[in-house]
Amino acid sequence: LPAAVLLKDTKLMDVKLGQLGSWLAMRDFTPGGIMGAVQRGYSRYYNKYINVRKGGLGGISMVLAGYVVLSYMWSYSHVKHDRRRKYH
Repeated sequence: LPAAVLLKDTKLMDVKLGQLGSWLAMRDFTPGGIMGAVQRGYSRYYNKYINVRKGGLGGISMVLAGYVVLSYMWSYSHVKHDRRRKYH
């Protein structure tokens, strides 16, 4: 039988909807905790898509797609006003 995993050590994808509030309460939202989560995510992404023997365009295209989405979100307020104008 597998050993019971603590809720704090459970991945987000394995958390049930009823446990989501208590799982979020156990997270570390200090600047150090957020930086640690960003570093873990970057190293996981780098080792899965960039630092591979036979690399493809998948990892770099995900970064570019993320940049396009973020830049659109940042400029959305400006784009929103321009789309209703007919000429200038």
